[in-house]
Amino acid sequence: MQIKEILTLTPAEQEVTVKGWVRTKRGQAAVTFIAINDGSTINNIQAVVDSDNNQINEETLRSITTGACVAVTGKLIASQGSGQAVEVKAEKIEVYGTADETFPMQPKRHSMEFLREKAHLRFRTNTFGAIFRIRHNLAFAINKYFNDKGFFYLHTPIITASDAEGAGEMFHVTTFDIKNPPKTETGEIDYKEDFFGRETSLTVSGQLEGELGALALSKIYTFGPTFRAENSNTTRHLAEFWMIEPEVAFYELEDNMALAEDFVQYVIKYALENCADDLAFLEKRLLDEEKNKPQNERSEMALLEKLRFVVDNQFERLTYTEAIEILLKSKPHKEKKFQYPVEWGIDLQSEHERYLVEKHFKKPVILTNYPREIKAFYMKQDADGKTVRAMDVLFPGIGEIIGGSQREDDYEKLLTRVKEVGIDPENIWWYLETRKFGSAPHSGFGLGFERLVLFVTGMTNIRDVIPFPRTPKSAEF
Repeated sequence: MQIKEILTLTPAEQEVTVKGWVRTKRGQAAVTFIAINDGSTINNIQAVVDSDNNQINEETLRSITTGACVAVTGKLIASQGSGQAVEVKAEKIEVYGTADETFPMQPKRHSMEFLREKAHLRFRTNTFGAIFRIRHNLAFAINKYFNDKGFFYLHTPIITASDAEGAGEMFHVTTFDIKNPPKTETGEIDYKEDFFGRETSLTVSGQLEGELGALALSKIYTFGPTFRAENSNTTRHLAEFWMIEPEVAFYELEDNMALAEDFVQYVIKYALENCADDLAFLEKRLLDEEKNKPQNERSEMALLEKLRFVVDNQFERLTYTEAIEILLKSKPHKEKKFQYPVEWGIDLQSEHERYLVEKHFKKPVILTNYPREIKAFYMKQDADGKTVRAMDVLFPGIGEIIGGSQREDDYEKLLTRVKEVGIDPENIWWYLETRKFGSAPHSGFGLGFERLVLFVTGMTNIRDVIPFPRTPKSAEF
């Protein structure tokens, strides 16, 4: 039985066995208190060892230190102290593994930088235990939401020959000896000799393949790892991250917006209902951290308030053009307080998006109909020839969290756009062909899973919401 379950029991001196890792040990003359955690909950259970217990000798007690792994068998009794309802009166202790004084996770405050260097052990801290339990619950909620809505989970390839975003920032996959690859007569690398017979990379998105599934199964979603070879050493970028990408046939932009709103509210509500203890801990941690910040750098909303802000408000919908008009009339623009300029045609920055959400509308926002020149080739073109049927969902604190669109279903328009952005049509012939054989209106969006976990946990660095972050010059563990 896990500690999470034991803590819910009514104490009746029933025998229980608690297995876990020691968080703290403290002693008085006649009694020793051991706090144990097994990762199932943020809450520890306390084992109490009386000095007159003949079955637990001094040598065993001395070997029990912070980080040691133990099994404690004893009677479950009502706790005499504050902070917990039950505790274990220990009768027998087995030490599975000791931990000496070099164990890095001693009971004191550690910096996030230090803990990133100890990613193999940071799961044992309260903060990271809470984060990764919440991450699990969000992943479960995502799969449950789409399953309950009749979507099919499609596994799209990790190794691909297409660049869905047209950005070119991809990790190459090859079996060649990189010091001596085969060359063509013109001196270029001869990929025909490679494992797949062509140049391949790790995927940046499962969207293009997802569209193929949607144009037969109607409703699909992907949820898998994606990769970007961007040399971005920031708190918001990873080289390896997970993406959720639904694609739905017969959905136009309005349907896509409704799906995105319903989906993200569902998964955040699921976390609020199923991760209450962990979220309360992280909220307190965030409030304690912000006490040391200048007033102007503190969050305007506490963590739980921010989550309810998303769950309880209907998202505001407006076009990119309308948003630009609001920003041009805004006080920060007139007083030149925006760091980045505002004009039609720009790719909105986080400061612009947050102004719309936090100051102007005071609710989450969905922006639509962006200029075609700043959006991807696959987005459906509007009749004005200037904009596309794109949508971005904007949240407090971070700005854009979801990006999506209605996809271009007209073969000639799509082919023209592919050529305009410099993609060789031969490389995505299969994608283009779906517009020749039974094309249909369809839409979808992408949500970076780590961005969602970052928002829900209130953490400020994306490296702290994935177990083993992959970033420039960092591939430990």
